[in-house]
Amino acid sequence: MANFRALVLHEQGGRVTPRLETVDESKLPPGDVTVAVEYSTLNYKDGMILEGQGRLVRNYPHVPGIDFAGTVLQSRSPEFQPGDPVILTGWRVGETQWGGYAERARVKAEYLVRRPEALTARQAMAIGTAGVTAMLAVIALERHGLVRGAGEVLVTGAAGGVGGIAVAVLAAIGHQVVASTGRPELRDYLTRLGAEELIDRAQLANAPVGRPLDRERWAGAIDTVGSSTLATVLTQLKYRASVAACGLAAGGDLPASVIPFLLRGVNLLGIDSVMCPREERIEAWNRLARDLPLARLERMTETVSLTDVPALAPRILKGEVRGRVVIDLSR
Repeated sequence: MANFRALVLHEQGGRVTPRLETVDESKLPPGDVTVAVEYSTLNYKDGMILEGQGRLVRNYPHVPGIDFAGTVLQSRSPEFQPGDPVILTGWRVGETQWGGYAERARVKAEYLVRRPEALTARQAMAIGTAGVTAMLAVIALERHGLVRGAGEVLVTGAAGGVGGIAVAVLAAIGHQVVASTGRPELRDYLTRLGAEELIDRAQLANAPVGRPLDRERWAGAIDTVGSSTLATVLTQLKYRASVAACGLAAGGDLPASVIPFLLRGVNLLGIDSVMCPREERIEAWNRLARDLPLARLERMTETVSLTDVPALAPRILKGEVRGRVVIDLSR
């Protein structure tokens, strides 16, 4: 058995502590495919896990990292052979079993998809779970009638990973994108991603309570915030328009009326990138490889080492990290 580097979380007295350690491969969980991990990412959920929030991890020691890209080393599955480039997002890897913050991972074959030839491993993780979530939201809006030229499409939480990729994809395929953020200093950044207009998140989060319908504005929306922001977006959707919701950074409560659903026929589409069918995951990756401008992706990506991750975790929870953070396991 080979040894490998890993960022391992330990828990004592309710406090979670990350340590960079050398681990024996025999410690990996059971699975069909062993992968040499090349890149992973730092997502909001990873930040919660690293800070011991939300009880997302119950068993320690634990290796976090909810996604990774790498190359197959060993496989008991006829679907994958040594040398195959693969990606993992979702399936609660990094939560219920060891994840991508290590030079080795072992998972069930069904968790993996082949990396599209158009993407490098680093680009795949610059996309990561956030990008898959964004594309699943775009596909859901399209399936519910969103077409180019229909009008403005809103993206809330646009400074985050999901929001930023959603802005870039929607703009690249020809939509008029409005980005909502509480960080006006990111105007140039979001404009370069493709946003045509910015609005302050306070306009949505602090809208008057009790107004069941507002002026029709949005031909569609992708919401990563939830709570009162999502409730406001519902009141401003055009007739039979849809909002694809994910993330819920502001919470799961929805102080909304049924009136938008009854009188405007709007749709609330839930997006879950963790347990979505594999076929949908593959479709999302193929669309990302085709439709996401890689130059825009590079603008929103920072590359760090495993040793940098613990210090970044509290910053991502505070909303201080812009775009995507890629972890290079070779550093």
